[in-house]
Amino acid sequence: MLNRVSRRCFCTAAAAPTTPSPWLFVGLGNPGEKFKGTRHNVGFEMIDAFAGSLGISMNIPLCKALFGEGFVGDAPVLLAKPQTYMNLSGESAGPLAAYYKLPLNRVIVFHDDMELPCGVLRLQEKGGHGCHRGLKSVINHFRGNREFARLRIGIGRPPGQMDPKAFLLQKFNATARERIDAALPEGVVALRCILFEGLTRTARWFNQEQKYKYIRSETMST
Repeated sequence: MLNRVSRRCFCTAAAAPTTPSPWLFVGLGNPGEKFKGTRHNVGFEMIDAFAGSLGISMNIPLCKALFGEGFVGDAPVLLAKPQTYMNLSGESAGPLAAYYKLPLNRVIVFHDDMELPCGVLRLQEKGGHGCHRGLKSVINHFRGNREFARLRIGIGRPPGQMDPKAFLLQKFNATARERIDAALPEGVVALRCILFEGLTRTARWFNQEQKYKYIRSETMST
């Protein structure tokens, strides 16, 4: 299974023009039961939701990650959950992109974002790390290159004077959990669309839909 995408995409020069280049989806999080269901692990949850929608098993050890691969139609996808712990995520993402010889415009990193309301998603074509240590590590291992996409998964901000680090490592309460559970399939739809429509076109409509979702949630809470 590990080399199935590699064979179809890289085995001969003749096959290259008719075979789509694969996408690498990397979900950020912390390994182990202790961190399962915490806010910092929503990147893992999105990878699992996408993999589950395709029946892809995430059980291959590769480049310090749990790895899976498959196809959506003829479009090959590579899925990874780095097992390095969040702050060292680049030690997995960098070697994976290099192993498959992927340009960074074929890489999407999924991560939690405190700047977005809980359950609101955004597709971003490039950018900085915004003090997210997992993203910072990825950028460092991409040799400072920030030209890769992100699926930002809103988790909201910590209440009151709560330490953001403690907030990230807490599990969701019932209301927040419901919002995340509703957001995951929305992200899966967008990711599937990217494979056929491209990132720029998908981000345009998806981010607009998510903006309306945010406005509706704000209106209902006031």
